[in-house]
Amino acid sequence: METKTWIVDVESDLSTSYPQIKQAAELLKQDEVIAFPTETVYGLGGNALSTNAVGKIFMAKGRPSDNPLIVHIAERSQLDSLVSYVSPLAEKLMDEFWPGPLTLIFQAKENVVSDKVTAGLSTIAVRMPDHPVAIALIREAGLPIAAPSANRSGKPSPTSAHHVWNDLNGRIAGIVDGGFTGVGLESTVVDCTEGIPVILRPGGITKEQVEGIAGEVRVDPALKQQNEAPKSPGMKYAHYAPEAPLYIVEGSLPFIQELVDKEMARKKRVGVLATDETKHLYQAQVVLSCGARQDLHSVASRLYETLRKFDEAEVDIIFSESFPTIGMGDAIMNRLEKAAAHQKIIEK
Repeated sequence: METKTWIVDVESDLSTSYPQIKQAAELLKQDEVIAFPTETVYGLGGNALSTNAVGKIFMAKGRPSDNPLIVHIAERSQLDSLVSYVSPLAEKLMDEFWPGPLTLIFQAKENVVSDKVTAGLSTIAVRMPDHPVAIALIREAGLPIAAPSANRSGKPSPTSAHHVWNDLNGRIAGIVDGGFTGVGLESTVVDCTEGIPVILRPGGITKEQVEGIAGEVRVDPALKQQNEAPKSPGMKYAHYAPEAPLYIVEGSLPFIQELVDKEMARKKRVGVLATDETKHLYQAQVVLSCGARQDLHSVASRLYETLRKFDEAEVDIIFSESFPTIGMGDAIMNRLEKAAAHQKIIEK
């Protein structure tokens, strides 16, 4: 399959019929799948109402079929056709965070979206992205768009069209290139079907931000379990992983350097995932910063790109610094733990 690429200027007026958007939307109407930028990562979109289109998403990604997909909409009015009930709490969260990196779980209307979107669950995950290209594309298509991240399943999520091309060229109909994404990590997923909201996946909206609107918020214990059917995208299976084994290290810089030295003595090509503050303090073949520790949003924005750079550098093993699990650090550590298959080394 030939994969087309359309470059879109995000500063342009996309409210009119932009030729590249129009061409990509036409392919979506024909049940093809298209990669497009959101404010979090690039998504791989297909018509959520079509089992044929959704099947192409799973095939292109190599994604397990029991992993549900998020449906993206451009207007609040689209939500009514997808869900059976919107609680007052969900209304508050949408008022505060939509458009934005927040996905909400609702009870789904029966026989509307493809069963492949919900993975057989009675619920549906919906969000409104905060990106002009994504909104313009969804509006032009006139469809709810099911869209997981536009990468091969298990690999780091793409934050540029170049990442998508590396993973999916020849496997999808096209890529809308809108430059680098901003947030860098996927959306926060919150279940609003019960009385107290439950965070199923940490992401671009922090737990503290949700609490500011909703009051009491719970975190699903399944985030730490590996043997349950997922209620949300990103809750199961290896995700975000570079080619080389990755270990999260909870310890001092000298301790991390000691681990590096041992592997280098074994003739291994070692990578260190550091921060702007510490990058110059390590001695290893490949030392990369994923952002500033004093600005965890910068770490979130650059994390996946940095993991991909370790692949390009062909390292044999990677040691990563750890981060505090508050604010954006919660989502960063969630993704790192997935990428490391929960492998940690703790200094005693």
